[in-house]
Amino acid sequence: MSDSIKKSASNEWEKLFPSEEQLAKINEVRKLLGPLSDRSSIYCSDASISRYLTARNWNVKKATKMLKETLKWRAEYKPEEIRWNEIAHEAETGKIYRSNYVDKYGRTVLVMRPACQNSKSTKGQIRYLVYCMENAISNLPPDQEQMVWLIDFQGFNLSHISVKVTRETAHVLQDRYPERLGVAILYNPPKFFEPFWTVVKPFLEAKTQNKVKFVYSDDPNSKKIVEELFDMDKLESAFGGNDNSGFNINKYAERMREDDKRMPSFWTKEKEKEKEIPPLVDPEPALTSAASNSLNLNSDSDTSDNDKIVASPSDEIDPEAVPTNEITDGSKTVVGEVH
Repeated sequence: MSDSIKKSASNEWEKLFPSEEQLAKINEVRKLLGPLSDRSSIYCSDASISRYLTARNWNVKKATKMLKETLKWRAEYKPEEIRWNEIAHEAETGKIYRSNYVDKYGRTVLVMRPACQNSKSTKGQIRYLVYCMENAISNLPPDQEQMVWLIDFQGFNLSHISVKVTRETAHVLQDRYPERLGVAILYNPPKFFEPFWTVVKPFLEAKTQNKVKFVYSDDPNSKKIVEELFDMDKLESAFGGNDNSGFNINKYAERMREDDKRMPSFWTKEKEKEKEIPPLVDPEPALTSAASNSLNLNSDSDTSDNDKIVASPSDEIDPEAVPTNEITDGSKTVVGEVH
């Protein structure tokens, strides 16, 4: 397995304990936050504060500002209270869903199929994305803070592209869920997607760009990326694996309803987990918002033809632009290893 993938996905919490300086900054953020509601207090675990500090290069003031904005958003948007019956219609086509398998490191996997977009409502799309993120996070093992995205471009064409939804998606994932993306695999993107990627890059931080990996089924080198991360017998055939079961909305609905039942207890467990697990410290700089405009999550306008480019997330795409390590092979580009 490549060293960079291993480094990215390994259980860093076992080896990396926060330094005294980092612990001091975590406590400083807590003081600046002031009194918090019970739910906000649970959210602001040491691990959570560490993610925001990492996202702002351990700048206490910037991290505190980012975290305060998230707490305000969560208090108003109430993402942890979204339930399956509210967003089930968005899920019918399987455009985003949590897989029933994990990667070799136990990380939650979100599958995304932008060609299966079934809604023109920006509000509806973002609300479903938030539900999926909350569900994925609640299913992470105690030793992991990040998830994996598998993006299937089968059937994808220009009609599925929306700049507006992409920008809003990037805003939510970067500013509300910092440091939650481990790696995003873009599987068989069409050739026309490459210029779109050039347009999208300014929305994404350099670190996020390096987490995005282009994989092509006819390219042995890029296929190794998938083979290194997944048990191929469990991986879906759409991504080169051996599982042909496919997405079943009825079975998925049952899983989500069960997850909904335990969501309230997840918030209690988060507080208990904080007592046992040291905060995850990512030595790399993290996501900052590249989009300067604040986006309205309550907008329910349809995507116009003049505002088009992906109706599916591009991080936490969990997104400062520096060149990524790209290997060009003919018309294909393979993004360098995730750091």
